[in-house]
Amino acid sequence: MSTSHTTLKLNTRGKGLYPFTQSAQDWLGKQSIRNGLLTLFIQHTSCSLVIQENADPDVTLDLRDFFERLVPESGEGYRHTAEGPDDMTSHIRSTLTSTSVSIPVVNGSLALGTWQGLYVFEHRAYPHTRSIVLQLLGE
Repeated sequence: MSTSHTTLKLNTRGKGLYPFTQSAQDWLGKQSIRNGLLTLFIQHTSCSLVIQENADPDVTLDLRDFFERLVPESGEGYRHTAEGPDDMTSHIRSTLTSTSVSIPVVNGSLALGTWQGLYVFEHRAYPHTRSIVLQLLGE
């Protein structure tokens, strides 16, 4: 068994889903491990990682809009608002999604389905630089 890891940086421009499948695959293609498991972990509490459709951009827009309705930024009833009205709501949205995903690696490629892609789901209203740790375990 072997392991390898890296940290990807991704700049967001505010709320929405930001694809990074190609960046993960590019790094994976440089590794000597051809078969195994890739775990991805985002090092933040106000954004998340999702695997979602990568063919129709309306899917990511509808997801963003759905979460706006599900967890509205009224600011009412939240204690934690130190960084603005999107502060606590971003933490709630992150809790409802995921901060890590694991994907099989087969013959040096992510074993994603035809229409699946990797996204950072940014829950904050303003730009951020997000760090995603990739750890590959395999042979």
